[in-house]
Amino acid sequence: MNVTRIDAAPVYEAPNHFDMRCLRLQGHEAGPSQSLWLGLSIIEPGGYTSLNGSPVEKHYVVLEGELTLVSELDGVTTEAVLQPQDSACFQPGEKRQLINRSTCAVRVLLAMPYPPAP
Repeated sequence: MNVTRIDAAPVYEAPNHFDMRCLRLQGHEAGPSQSLWLGLSIIEPGGYTSLNGSPVEKHYVVLEGELTLVSELDGVTTEAVLQPQDSACFQPGEKRQLINRSTCAVRVLLAMPYPPAP
């Protein structure tokens, strides 16, 4: 068993993430994990990510606040607003953007597999 206490969770820098604090809860530098890792993103009001794709699927669960998600797949753009306990899954290659358009911080749980071996 690997336990990560929130006050000891390693901070990591995610490219193209703005006004956000990202914590590693499991996997990578937070401890051993074979197939996926978990992160917690705290997105300040006005914070966002750029619209980018990923080679692996990503799962998000809103824990606190209101989060706007933008998706772009095959030239079709979709937008959704998530509330606490709402979740979303983005497929490999699907572009996604997270935006906090509210006046309060948003806390989002992220789960994703490790990239495939080269």
